[in-house]
Amino acid sequence: MNINDYLFTEQGAYLGVGLSVLALIYAFYLNGWIKKQSPGTDRMQELAGAVQEGAMAFLKTEYKILSGFAAIVAAALYVGVSPETAVSYVAGAIASGVAGWIGMKTATLSAVRTTEAAKKGLAGALTVAFRSGAVMGLTVVGLGLLGVCILFTYWKGQLPAGTNFIEPLFGFSFGASSIALFARVGGGIFTKAADVGADLVGKVEAGIPEDDPRNPATIADNVGDNVGDVAGMGADLFESYVGSIIACMALALTGYGLDQAAAATPWIVLPMVLCALGTLSSLVGTAVVKTSNETKIHSALFNGLLTASVIFAGLAAFVFSRMPVDSLV
Repeated sequence: MNINDYLFTEQGAYLGVGLSVLALIYAFYLNGWIKKQSPGTDRMQELAGAVQEGAMAFLKTEYKILSGFAAIVAAALYVGVSPETAVSYVAGAIASGVAGWIGMKTATLSAVRTTEAAKKGLAGALTVAFRSGAVMGLTVVGLGLLGVCILFTYWKGQLPAGTNFIEPLFGFSFGASSIALFARVGGGIFTKAADVGADLVGKVEAGIPEDDPRNPATIADNVGDNVGDVAGMGADLFESYVGSIIACMALALTGYGLDQAAAATPWIVLPMVLCALGTLSSLVGTAVVKTSNETKIHSALFNGLLTASVIFAGLAAFVFSRMPVDSLV
């Protein structure tokens, strides 16, 4: 079996599974590394703990309500569309929620550790902050690609020949969209209300400076920032990521038609293969973002972006050079 049999058949999805699992393992490692960093003084830990507690309480309540909404939508999809779409919807909602949860949990842990590291220099703070963001990104990519690849492989093998095996995948994207909508908007409304309250009561009435911890609304504002800008943004990115992959796969199948599904396979698998290679490139790019010189922080970030871009461009060029010629006809 040559390399084309791995890249442009259903086995191309296995590459996505393997590299998405690798991304999740690396995210788990980075999360562990962040936890080992110093959280600062007792006062810093007290304030950070209040934000962490509030963020988790908000997200738990939000997810509890969203689970009921998701159950109703899943039941409607089961009856009105297909059981396969309903199952995919639930999987997408869960994966999106988990990605947002992990990202927010890591962000609330890393904020105080970034502050503590900044006491010794910006270079150390960069490492903590960047790795915290990398956990969010790798979790989104890992869970998104893993879900698409697994569902694609499963439904293609389970559904009868001549059935649109891409259609159930739209449920996965829809599930992610449901979580993204409420997580982004809910967190945004909460943080804006807290922000306005902190300004009106704190600065206007009590004369307390902005972001002063003596104002309880300041803690609520930071809670909302984490829920809306981290958990909500993570869910939003998750939905966009998986939606793009599934849309490309659907276009490939539509272009050829169900009766030519075999000929369309290289193009159906191609988005998953490219995303898998993009994940690999991002892992390498993330690893090279480091510096001991505070004046070269921008260069460190740029080097990571450039490294990932060059590696992906080379891998993508190789993939397209191996594309079966008869699939273009």
